[in-house]
Amino acid sequence: CAPHPGGGGFRNSISVDQFIAAKIGHLTRFQSLTLGVNASVGRRSLSWTDAGVLIPCENRASSVYRRLFLQGSEEEIERQVRKLQLGESIMDTLEQESKALTRRLSAADRDRLDQYTTAVREAERRLVMARAWERKPKPTPPMGMPSDPSNRNAFMQMTRLMYQMARLAFQTDSTRCVTLLMDGNNSPAIKVAGTKITDGYHNLSHHGMNKDKLTQLDAIDREQMKLLGELIRDLKSVEEAEGNLLKNTVVMYGSNFGDANKHTTTNMPVLVAGGRLKHGQHLAFDRTNNYPLPNLFVSIMQSMNLPVDKFATSTGTMQGLLPA
Repeated sequence: CAPHPGGGGFRNSISVDQFIAAKIGHLTRFQSLTLGVNASVGRRSLSWTDAGVLIPCENRASSVYRRLFLQGSEEEIERQVRKLQLGESIMDTLEQESKALTRRLSAADRDRLDQYTTAVREAERRLVMARAWERKPKPTPPMGMPSDPSNRNAFMQMTRLMYQMARLAFQTDSTRCVTLLMDGNNSPAIKVAGTKITDGYHNLSHHGMNKDKLTQLDAIDREQMKLLGELIRDLKSVEEAEGNLLKNTVVMYGSNFGDANKHTTTNMPVLVAGGRLKHGQHLAFDRTNNYPLPNLFVSIMQSMNLPVDKFATSTGTMQGLLPA
């Protein structure tokens, strides 16, 4: 959503989850969780720092579970605290050295160094926050350790597990920001009950109106909607002081294409559930002069009582989404 993508001198910027996490992440053990299903680690993610640096996805539900619930021994905790303190010291040194270097650089190199030092400061801030939480006990796990599928074609099983981890993270207030990238571009033929899938999701999405590919794509998408429905019902089943977990959570589900067959990035379908938004409706807009997607992000943030009027290329809010 950064301005002028593809233009000369383009500089990537922060993703909406990290923008929100910067405002409310201090309230929880983890500022945010960046999850993936078959995500190409280090290459694809939904989360980007203020300096436009990719935050790698965690693809294993068991690793997410360990971070959320497994507490080390006292010695392990103290060892981790020392590591975090060392990390802070290293970050301090790097920042001091970069300041000294700035005076000898050209304008272009100073800009690149500024991106680097911004990333260093962000890393240091995360280290300080992590150290503050390290000695605090983690919540009791509501379920046992998940077993990670060994085959990447178990896409739906992995998706269900990651949805469960996201729900548990919210339920225990371990974080208030989660992204989940379901990487069809990096997935083989996906297992779907009742339908033989013969190709990867990416190739199927470029279907060229082929009937067999469309049938397979339909089966995959229906299964994904079924899993999303499970997540929404699970969130609704968790009672909280002010209603239920779904009422206190905004779920946004979408795609990076409006039409994957044509690689169009306009008129993208987006489903929004939960939170304190106006639901039970289909909002359709001018297909030739549509809202920029960040308008939706601004509406969501305002529904969370965050004082935000502008994000990325937004031009306002998305009409019809906020209650009167």
